[in-house]
Amino acid sequence: MLNKLIENHFKLTEHNTSVKTEVIAGITTFLTMAYIIFVNPSILSEAGMDYGAVFVATCLAAAVGCLIMGLWANYPIAQAPGMGLNAFFTYGVVLGMGYTWEAALGAVFFSGFCFFLLSIFKVREWIINSIPLSLRLGIAAGIGLFLAMIALKNAGIVVSNPATYVALGDLSEPAAIYALLGFFVITAMAYLKITGAVMIGILGITVLAIVLGHNEYGGMVSMPPSIAPTFMAMDLMGALDIAMLSVIFAFLFVDLFDTSGTLVGVAHRGGLLDKDGKLPRLNRAMMADSGASMAGAALGTSTTTSYIESTAGIASGGRTGLTAVVVAVLFLISLFFAPLAGSIPAYATAGALLYVAVLMAGSLAHANWEDPTDAAPVLIAALAMPLTFSIAEGIALGFISYAAIKALSGRFRDLNPAVVILAILFVLKFLFLD
Repeated sequence: MLNKLIENHFKLTEHNTSVKTEVIAGITTFLTMAYIIFVNPSILSEAGMDYGAVFVATCLAAAVGCLIMGLWANYPIAQAPGMGLNAFFTYGVVLGMGYTWEAALGAVFFSGFCFFLLSIFKVREWIINSIPLSLRLGIAAGIGLFLAMIALKNAGIVVSNPATYVALGDLSEPAAIYALLGFFVITAMAYLKITGAVMIGILGITVLAIVLGHNEYGGMVSMPPSIAPTFMAMDLMGALDIAMLSVIFAFLFVDLFDTSGTLVGVAHRGGLLDKDGKLPRLNRAMMADSGASMAGAALGTSTTTSYIESTAGIASGGRTGLTAVVVAVLFLISLFFAPLAGSIPAYATAGALLYVAVLMAGSLAHANWEDPTDAAPVLIAALAMPLTFSIAEGIALGFISYAAIKALSGRFRDLNPAVVILAILFVLKFLFLD
């Protein structure tokens, strides 16, 4: 009976797969992205949020996202709080702009709601097609460099300097050594195609630090911590401050393109596109993503998004939503490993952040460096994010520079109304709202 229900819902035979294959694919995907269980609470707790509550919210938001994606959209695509946006949440919005984490959660909720509306009214394609490829590449790379800066800062490898702004820290300190070692090990394992390289690296550095007496072991298994400190704590009214519009836009913009790129990339890898090269049930997948973001904000975590690590499960044979359901179950089981998550030091996750930064910065290779009117905005957007410590400011400067350079070069055909309007709005923001 159960097998028949699974077959009828997920259409396993039609997709030339089996329950066993889907379970293996789900486990594989989970192992490649489980690092978020440790990294997300570490980052958001710096914003003043309760570590244990964020740990629970992370697992639950991921499970909710995966269940919606699997059961409703029937795609083998896993979801969880996104890297980059969690860093922007803490270092850009809360610590940088001075907003409360409750207001930041409100901004995440509104961005998810806007994403949901865009999916319902099918204006998503118009927005995606309106944003030049060069800006998308620059923004993706900028988020990677932003993560790299945070990783180097957290490990004490890069420190502040009154004369030069930044300087090299003391590399003889244990935190710097562990972070670099973790980065080297993770990168090498990833090259060797070892499943779960990032998670293995984080746990390996944690164990090594405990053995050498530089870290305390907090235990392995317990009942999940209380989610009460963050549950429904979002400040929706605080998020409606006019200066927060750029923050909501940044959350929305990055999630929109991150999700679109991931969905198309994963679907192409798994042969899930139709004969016209389009993704069936795309609206369902998009609404699953936006719904997960709203649920995540209510639970107490930053924007939930589709994970490119889902390609690992695709490579293992995953073709239906059953893969995502398996990932959801594993995230729910992870709720009972809170003591282990609490034992992970910041320098153990710094190496993982640096590796993720490498992957994201790779988009620079696809920029058109032969055309300075394309190359300059890419570099502006990419550099502005780590140097201003803000994804929102990087996006704004990228749009302004793109519109200004194209216009002054007489390349008006490269401009469209969406880019021009956004560039003007960002200029007005810098002139009157900052």
